[in-house]
Amino acid sequence: MALHVDYYASLNSPWAHFGAARIEAMTAAHGASLRIIPVDFGAIFAKSGGLPLPQRSPQRQAYRMMELARWRESLGIPIHLKPAFFPHNEVLGACCAIALRETMGDGPAIRLAHRVLKAVWEDEVNPADPAVLAGLIAEIGLDADAVMALGAQPRWAEMRMADSQAALDRGVFGAPSYVIGEEVFWGQDRLAFVQARLARG
Repeated sequence: MALHVDYYASLNSPWAHFGAARIEAMTAAHGASLRIIPVDFGAIFAKSGGLPLPQRSPQRQAYRMMELARWRESLGIPIHLKPAFFPHNEVLGACCAIALRETMGDGPAIRLAHRVLKAVWEDEVNPADPAVLAGLIAEIGLDADAVMALGAQPRWAEMRMADSQAALDRGVFGAPSYVIGEEVFWGQDRLAFVQARLARG
C-alpha cells in the first residue's frame, strides 16, 4: 500500500531546500502522497528546547556553516552561505502555501514553498516583499493576485499555528521533518531512511 508523508518545513531552512527535490522525487517514485506543512518553528523551538540561530553558541554556528558548505558541494546545489534575505519573514509565503494546499491541493503548495526556498538560498531575493512573492507565484504558473489575496485571509495564519501545535504533539522539533505514520525523520540527511521506509510500503 502506498504511504503518506507529512512534510514539516520552514520556508527559511537551507536544509529543507537541500532536501526539496529529493523528497519530491522519492515520494513520486514510490507512489506516496506528500503534504507540505509550513509551520512556525520559532513557536516549536520555544516549546521543545530548540534555540533560534542567533542564540546558539559560536561553536554551533560555526559548525553549521561548515556543514552548509559540505552539503552544497556534495549535492551540487549552489546556495549562498550567507544569503542577503535570511531569515526573511515567512508568514505571508507560508500562508499562501497553506491556502494553496487547502484549496488547490498539495502539488501547488509544494511548488510554491520550494520556489520560496530557492529564492532565498540561490536567487538572493526577499520573498517577504509582496511584489517578489507575487512574482514567484506567477513563475509557478498561478494567478499571483488571486493567490496573494487568498493567502492574506486570517484563517491561514490560524491554521499555521494549529499545525505547529499538531507538529509538536507528533514529536516534531526541527526542520525539515518528514513524518510517516508514527515515525519522524528529522533533517534532509535522513532522507535515505525515508527512502527505505517508502520502499517497504
